Amino acid sequence: MATRSAKIDQKADLIWAIADKLTGVYKPHEYGDVILPLTVIRRFDCILSDTKDAVLAKYKEVKKLPMKDALLRKASGYDFYNTSQYTFTRLMDDPDHIEENFKDYLNGFSENVQDIIVKFKFDTHITTMANKGILYIVLKEFTTERGNLHPNEISNLEMGYIFEEIIRRFSEAHNEDAGQHYTPREVIQLMVNILFHDDNRMLSGKSVAKTIYDPACGTGGMLSVAEEYLHSLNSKAELVSFGQEINDQTFAICKADMLIKGNNADFIKDGNTLSDDQFKGQTFDYILSNPPFGREWKNEKSKVEEEAKLGFGGRFGAGLPATSDGQMLFLMTAIAKMKDISQGGSRIAIIHNGSPLFTGDAGSGPSDIRKYILENDLLEAIIALPNDLFYNTGIATYIWVLSNKKRGTVREGKVQLINANELYVKRRKALGNKRNDISEEQIAEITKIYGDFKESEISKIFDNEDFGYTKITVERPLLDEKGEVVKKKGKPEPDSGLRDTENVPLKEDIKAYFKREVLPFAPDAWIDEKKSKVGYEIPFTRYFYKYQAPKPSKEIMAEILELEKELSGSLAEVFDE
Repeated sequence: MATRSAKIDQKADLIWAIADKLTGVYKPHEYGDVILPLTVIRRFDCILSDTKDAVLAKYKEVKKLPMKDALLRKASGYDFYNTSQYTFTRLMDDPDHIEENFKDYLNGFSENVQDIIVKFKFDTHITTMANKGILYIVLKEFTTERGNLHPNEISNLEMGYIFEEIIRRFSEAHNEDAGQHYTPREVIQLMVNILFHDDNRMLSGKSVAKTIYDPACGTGGMLSVAEEYLHSLNSKAELVSFGQEINDQTFAICKADMLIKGNNADFIKDGNTLSDDQFKGQTFDYILSNPPFGREWKNEKSKVEEEAKLGFGGRFGAGLPATSDGQMLFLMTAIAKMKDISQGGSRIAIIHNGSPLFTGDAGSGPSDIRKYILENDLLEAIIALPNDLFYNTGIATYIWVLSNKKRGTVREGKVQLINANELYVKRRKALGNKRNDISEEQIAEITKIYGDFKESEISKIFDNEDFGYTKITVERPLLDEKGEVVKKKGKPEPDSGLRDTENVPLKEDIKAYFKREVLPFAPDAWIDEKKSKVGYEIPFTRYFYKYQAPKPSKEIMAEILELEKELSGSLAEVFDE
């Protein structure tokens, strides 16, 4: 698969340098509001330049015909076109009328491109730049070599990288969360490798057409890498991309990217996935995502709870997480979008932080979601990624791999945990919080560990039930002032102050556990079986914990004495002076 080149950084540098012309009119954190849409529009301009005159000629012929849209697309050679007489270059011929001519140019785009421009909220910026006398100057910069975004100069894949790099810089200047917009490409590459791993032979066949969905698609990086990977297996294969994105700017870039590549951009929807699912009732062959984590969903609460009341007729039948963190809602959305096994089934790769592994006690929403996943044998593997891979966070992150195609395979009833925490290379220069990368060789190594499905120092295999437990409530009798047991209807009344709970592993007999672990210390105790609940947690780090013996006391004492010597010497110098 292609990797990021120095040319991409150089081109991003050149484009970002155009922001110098905005100084004084805009503050640095506002530069992206101008540079991002202009980069997208200029990309369209360059792509359409080769067929511009043919489109104008065709437009004269067909402008009054009801089928003109299809005819103009054919003339342009793309799913979009521009019928204005202007291009960026031709706009330079009339500096005195730059605002009205530029607006005429934008209005000449086909409706699907105009939808993108509207999402950028760009119209007010045109007026502002015109009034401040910099509109012509900025547009002229995009006609120089630094602004040359013709496909002969920059491929679609490279353009995707450039968009992402500009967004990252914009987000840093804005002190925003760059990670909400996109995921490092090497992480996506690993996810895609694993997502398609078992299907490589099938995907390299004839007449292959598959669907892929990302419920939080950002600029579309995951969908792009998945498509690139499939085409590397089979250039004639078709992967139809579906995605939903809440952020207007990144939605606009994702839709633009799909248009540029000749994909169906109508399948990229804007809106809040949690409260306004744009793909209700639809299912997909592959699902991958890096949803936001640690972000509350209070604004979507009423809609989510309304859907949860539908049970498994909606997406959230398994349970609801705390309103402080909505990432497990995206996990359930992904599961709800899986094809039935009779239709070939589906596979999911989704990124989470550590919270979904263990947060929530038995009977809580998160525990019930894990319970549903494990008891329905949907979880294939969890891969712990190295820290400091992402632009916006250095915390522990994990790839969850899910499938409803495990039956009859070696993975049936099993879960593989892979600790890839140490498989990284240090970056020479940090990008935000991103200090580490996963190399091509390490991506291949992790993929092989997953595919081999064998135990090793960094790969552990468990039964689904290993993660389950029954939370039992242990009661002790209430005693009266005389120290006698208080009874009600002949049964001991429990003392709530002495009430306790125990988590009994599912593979253990509850009565045997109780007899061994509780009765020797509380002979009068009993289990209130009505309060027993089954819970699930995945204490990932515990399974890979390595004991490190403390230093010998003599060694510690020697270090202390050495420190005391250094300290007393420093104090002597201070007081001597």
